[in-house]
Amino acid sequence: MRMYDIIKKKRDGEELTTEEIRFVVHGYTRGEIPDYQMAAFLMAVYFRGMNERETYDLTIAMLESGERLDLSSLKGVKLDKHSSGGVGDKITFVVLPIAASFGVKIIKMSGRGLGHTGGTIDKLESIPGMKTSLTRDEFIRIVDEIGFAVASQTENLAPADKKIYALRDATATVENLSLIASSIVSKKLAAGADAIVFDVKVGSGAFMKNVDQARRLALLMLDIVKRNGKKARAVLSNMDQPLGRMVGNSLEVIEAVECLRGEGPEDVMQLSFTLVKEMLDLAGVRVNLNDIESMVRSHEPLNRFKKFIERQGGDPSVVDDPSRLPISRDIVEVRADRDGYVARLDAEAIGRACVLLGGGRSKKEDSIDHSVGIELLKKVSDHVKAGDVLAKVYHSKRSDLNSALSLVQSAYVIFEHPVESPPTVLEVIG
Repeated sequence: MRMYDIIKKKRDGEELTTEEIRFVVHGYTRGEIPDYQMAAFLMAVYFRGMNERETYDLTIAMLESGERLDLSSLKGVKLDKHSSGGVGDKITFVVLPIAASFGVKIIKMSGRGLGHTGGTIDKLESIPGMKTSLTRDEFIRIVDEIGFAVASQTENLAPADKKIYALRDATATVENLSLIASSIVSKKLAAGADAIVFDVKVGSGAFMKNVDQARRLALLMLDIVKRNGKKARAVLSNMDQPLGRMVGNSLEVIEAVECLRGEGPEDVMQLSFTLVKEMLDLAGVRVNLNDIESMVRSHEPLNRFKKFIERQGGDPSVVDDPSRLPISRDIVEVRADRDGYVARLDAEAIGRACVLLGGGRSKKEDSIDHSVGIELLKKVSDHVKAGDVLAKVYHSKRSDLNSALSLVQSAYVIFEHPVESPPTVLEVIG
């Protein structure tokens, strides 16, 4: 079997066999196939695509490239949640403590931010002392005690994905449904959960720019998971504007705590409650939205979040005293230049502005400034008058402040006539 022949076959639009796909993935992971040939293969897949069977085989080959997390010591159904990435997405910190309060176990391997989308691990590490690199035994012990844990992806789970994704990122072959689905699902299957809920973001701040594209990705991921003997469901959620009012690492932790007190923004609460309900349903726990709201009012999820922080080495006092988080005191306000209604708030522009402030990465090697970010005082449908503060920009010495302010200003579009507030949850599939 030759890599040249496989590249040519896919270039010409032919279907690859299971053996050919395994040859490519395993050969590249072992260093037997050079980058230039793998890049050519990925470009052929990008233009010619893969069918469902090929995509499934690609996922399994990537899964087989490393270890699988053994969760057999944990009792009951083990759950996992995945977000396809967005701006202001602090949902993990809200959903996991609430779901765990109903007695289920949730395992969560998360990544760092790259580009305009923030990373769960970066946000967690804004909490002083927080440890995100856990051994397998530490991880499972915390899940058993608290009901959930969040850790950074280990090198041994689906190593093929890490290597292939780095090449996709450098060769403009990221935005292909088969390549996206196999990347996400191979890692989720390796993490060992019995059931997975996917939060597939749709809109300007997401990889999927329209609902049809997002639905196709969701169905593809659900098919792969179910064919592997697991349960799965997908929620399509709006990412045309940022989620919530806080964007930036420490700021998003603060907003997550507000949500656990039952005082968070409506869009974050609605999406969180929807995801919790779908996760619990997969675990056989039947609840309605009133049950979830009552659980939040009991403060059990908030207390569980404190215990989670403490067990992973962080300072739990940040929950009651947010001033212990690194938050910049240097703030510039962005104001409306006319009367009217906010008709658009471009999520991607806000995410890019956060990167320019130092709160995200342009390259994987970039360091993160946890203290910076953007507080959105006005969102779509809100009425504003000229001079009203639209947003507060938290910056530091390393921030490219002028460029960030320009992006935040341009993210807001104001119309004269009233605008309806957009829905947050677009569709539940599964």
